Amino acid sequence: MGEACQLAGQSNRLTLSAPFTRADFGPDFAWGTASAAFQIEGAVAADGRGPSVWDVFQQKKGAIKTGETAETACDFYSRYTDDIGLHTSMGFNAFRFSIAWSRVLPDGTGRVNEAGLAFYDRVIDECLRQGQTPWICLYHWDLPQALEDRGGWANRQVLDWFTEYVTLIVKAFGHKVKHWLVLNEPSAFTLLGYLVGMHAPGRRSIGSVTAVIHHATLAQAEGGRLIRDNVPGAVVGTTFSCSPVEPFSAGKRDQQAAQRADALLNRLFIEPSLGMGYPTRELSFLSAIQKRIAQPGDWERLAFDFDLIGLQHYFRVVVEHSLLVPYLWGREVSPNRRGVEHITEMGWEVHPQSMLTILRQFNQYDGIRQVMVAESGAAFFDQVEFGRVVDIQRVGYHQQCLKQVLQAKTEGINVTGYFVWTLLDNFEWAEGYRPRFGLVHVDHRTQQRIIKQSGLWFRALLAE
Repeated sequence: MGEACQLAGQSNRLTLSAPFTRADFGPDFAWGTASAAFQIEGAVAADGRGPSVWDVFQQKKGAIKTGETAETACDFYSRYTDDIGLHTSMGFNAFRFSIAWSRVLPDGTGRVNEAGLAFYDRVIDECLRQGQTPWICLYHWDLPQALEDRGGWANRQVLDWFTEYVTLIVKAFGHKVKHWLVLNEPSAFTLLGYLVGMHAPGRRSIGSVTAVIHHATLAQAEGGRLIRDNVPGAVVGTTFSCSPVEPFSAGKRDQQAAQRADALLNRLFIEPSLGMGYPTRELSFLSAIQKRIAQPGDWERLAFDFDLIGLQHYFRVVVEHSLLVPYLWGREVSPNRRGVEHITEMGWEVHPQSMLTILRQFNQYDGIRQVMVAESGAAFFDQVEFGRVVDIQRVGYHQQCLKQVLQAKTEGINVTGYFVWTLLDNFEWAEGYRPRFGLVHVDHRTQQRIIKQSGLWFRALLAE
C-alpha cells in the first residue's frame, strides 16, 4: 500500500506494508468485522433478557475449558458507542452483529421485551450515525433456553418459533437495515451442539441430529423468504463454515474419507438451499431425513435463492480413513502430526492458500450469485507491552488471506466483502477468554481496550 503501517516500539520501529491497496478490491467492497451477541454483550440478566442455551451450558462443570462465563463478556451492552467508534476509527465500513433471541423474546415466543428491541435500535442508529452499514445476523447459536426445554432444534415446532422471531426483527428494523444474514454456521450449532456435545445445548445423539439438521436447513430458507417479503431492497444472505478437505494420502480409503468429510463440512447446508438435496451418497445417515423426518412439501421449502453466501474460513482439513468414527469413517490428521510449522493458539494450521481454494470450490455452484468472506481470523498469544500489542502473526495472516481474496477477484469470482473475526477479544464459546482473535485487545477485568498492531495495519490500509 502507499503508506506503511508503522508502530514505534521502546527501542525500534517496525514497518509492515501490504502488496495491494484498498482500491484494488473495488469501491463497493465491504470491509468489516463480525461479532456475536453472546460473545460480547454481557448484561445477561439486564432489562428483561431471558436465558439462552449458552447461559445454561456455560454453568455445567467442564463445559468451558477455562471455567469462565460470558456474564460480562466485553460489556458491549454498555460500551457499544465507544466500541463502534473503535471500529470506525480503523476505517471499516460494515459492522456485523447478531441479535440475541432471548433478549427480545425472553421466553422464545409470545411476550416481546421492548427494552431488548430498543437496545438493538440504538446499536443500529449508532452504526448509521458513524457511517457504518449494519449487517444483522439473525441467529448466532443462542437459542432461548425456554425453547430448548421444549426440544430445541430437534422439535419441528422450531420452524414456527423461528418464523415468529424473524418476523419480529425484520418488521422492527427492516426500514433501517438492508443487509441480513439468516444463520451463522449451521454445521456448528447442529453438529457440535446436538451430536458431539461440545457446544450448547450439549446433547450427544445421532438419532436426533438428523432432525436438527433438517429443521435448521428449513429455517435457513424460511428466514430468507421472510426477509425478502418484508424488507424492500434487502440483501439476503446466510453463512457457512467451510474448509477445503484433502486426503492424507493418495490411497483409496483416505480419498473416500476426504469426500465424506467434504460433504459434512462444506456441502451439507449449501446444496439443499440450491435445490440439490442432501449429500446422502456420501453421508448415508442423512437418508433418515427422507424416510422418517421430512414432511410433504419440505423438499421445495429447503431451497431459497440467496443474494449472497457468506463463507467463514479459518483452516484446511486433512483427513485419513479411520474405523473409530462411525458414518464418517475418517478423522482429521492434526497439524502437529503433519509437521506443520505455523499453528494458531486454537491448534489450527495457518494455510492462507486454502482461502482461494474454498472460494474456487463454492464458485463452482451455478446458483451462487456472490460470496463474501463473512469471517476470517486467527488467535495468537498476545501480550501488552508498554501499552501496545504487536501481533505480527495476525497482521501476516490477514495480509495473506486478503491476497488470496484479491486473486479470486482477479479470476472473476464475485467476492464482495471481507469481515474480520473479530473486533474485540471476546468470550470464545467453549474455549473461554483464552483465545484472542480481536483487532482490539480487551482486559476482561478492567474492560480496557487497546487497538493492536493488526488494527493499526487495517487503519493504514483502509485510510487510502
